[in-house]
Amino acid sequence: MAAEIVNPRTDSTTEEPFDAAFALHRGGKMAVQATVPVRDTADLSLAYTPGVAKVCSAIAENPELVHDYTWKSNVVAVVTDGTAVLGLGDIGPEASLPVMEGKAILFKQFGGVDAVPIALATTDVDEIVETVVRLAPSFGGVNLEDISAPRCFEIEKRLQEELDIPVFHDDQHGTAVVTLAALRNASVLTGRSLGQLRAVISGAGAAGVAIAKILIEAGIGDVAVCDRKGIVSADRDDLTAIKREVAGFTNKAGLVGPLETALKGADVFIGVSGGTVPEPAVASMAEGAFIFAMANPNPEIHPDIAHKYAAVVATGRSDFPNQINNVLAFPGIFAGALQVRASRITEGMKLAAAEALAAVVADELSAECVIPSPFDERVAPAVTAAVAAAARAEGVARR
Repeated sequence: MAAEIVNPRTDSTTEEPFDAAFALHRGGKMAVQATVPVRDTADLSLAYTPGVAKVCSAIAENPELVHDYTWKSNVVAVVTDGTAVLGLGDIGPEASLPVMEGKAILFKQFGGVDAVPIALATTDVDEIVETVVRLAPSFGGVNLEDISAPRCFEIEKRLQEELDIPVFHDDQHGTAVVTLAALRNASVLTGRSLGQLRAVISGAGAAGVAIAKILIEAGIGDVAVCDRKGIVSADRDDLTAIKREVAGFTNKAGLVGPLETALKGADVFIGVSGGTVPEPAVASMAEGAFIFAMANPNPEIHPDIAHKYAAVVATGRSDFPNQINNVLAFPGIFAGALQVRASRITEGMKLAAAEALAAVVADELSAECVIPSPFDERVAPAVTAAVAAAARAEGVARR
């Protein structure tokens, strides 16, 4: 017989111990709150009928007014199909909702942006795209979340082509922005430029591909991407379309073989894959290397081992210094894009976000501080301002 389920708030049974995580999540982590009072018939007649009809008619005549007279200009849809949730994998839309709610409250706390979790009961690319397009009139932006590769690439690309609002897959680009920011500061700290570095990325999924792209855009010397079968190189005949694209702009050195081959003499390791890198391979990296082992909860290279060989060590965990955390990027990126009603989020806007994020701790650099804390109150305003300015510079701002 299964154990009786405890009420986490009251611990009303003795079958299970009190669990703080369940207690916090009971009833959900968010709610809709009115921004105007409805205290009497006068308020009601303004907030709803008949007063609302004037606003509806004005928007019907001039659709751009929707940004001024509804919440559209400051609300993001957080959309998932539940196929790549944290380290849990394909757990389905219902089980993904606690994460999507969490994402929504992070948008609000760190960026001042309202967000609505939307978990879809389909994994079909066409159906996801069609659904989001139909929902788009209600939102100022779309944050794609926890959708498995390679479908995530096509979904994002098609939505960017069909919609005139920002569409951003955070698992790809949020991770990439924060990684680049940390790498910029690690380079400055050790007196090097990005152009002098050769990086190795373990993982050719959503995050790995996006990191490779942004590092190339930022001017890194070379980068090799590795999947389960080794270095993603043009000579392989087992590559997906995305990996063939990656092979075309990475690995200038022409390396072939396993991850261990790529790591010999490498300046940077970036882990977004899980698994464990053997210590001899870590030891083979260049002197003064950077190790960003970001798998959760178990980094690909444990910090105790990484510190033996690396000048700077970062992880995805909050209990070690230099946490590569997407919350440093996505709230400010969307806040900046929404502030200027950007039609999309460009590569230039992502690079600007990374530069602004790095600059927050530019005067405080140390081996244990190459990236700000998520609770550093300087982060969101800096990223927001930089993204808004970049959107104007690149001609995608509409105000």
